[in-house]
Amino acid sequence: MKAKRVLTDRADALPALAEAFREHGFEGASLSMLSQATGLGKGSLYNFFPGGKEEMMDAVLADIDCWFVTTIFTPLEQARDPAAAIRTMTAEVTAYFRSGGRVCLVGWIGLGSSGDVFAARVKTYFARWISALARCVQSGGVPSPLAVQLAEETVSGVQGAIVLARALGDEALFKRIVRRHEAALLDALARHNC
Repeated sequence: MKAKRVLTDRADALPALAEAFREHGFEGASLSMLSQATGLGKGSLYNFFPGGKEEMMDAVLADIDCWFVTTIFTPLEQARDPAAAIRTMTAEVTAYFRSGGRVCLVGWIGLGSSGDVFAARVKTYFARWISALARCVQSGGVPSPLAVQLAEETVSGVQGAIVLARALGDEALFKRIVRRHEAALLDALARHNC
């Protein structure tokens, strides 16, 4: 029997907290649920997160933001090869959201009643994604208004694909929608990079 790993710092608890918040939402995740998810007693949770559940969610959102900045946003913003950066974004997003099997926690929080508490973080996440993608597309010669439109459609398409794939239990649907958005971005690059 495999021994349960002992969590020794708050960073170790973040993945389990994130999954518990994805499953139950911010409002629905009780301290007991979070304790069970992490394997930490309530006292240990408060030791790592003295601000309680709000501090836990804030730390989880910061961790998600760090992943997106490193893996998605910065590579798009600094792309030397826009087409390759778009393909990489699509592959990384598909893996991260497990082909729609994993809820976008930032989107989930933005829709819930707790969204006001984390509104600035949610807004920054989506605005940065759209901006980074638009910048990448523009660097490939696509005019700014079209680049922004395509970026908005792509980010909203990914979010919608998550909802539909989960609702219908169809990971292939997520992949089809994301690939269509990727194709639209690549087509725009090809048309404007003559």
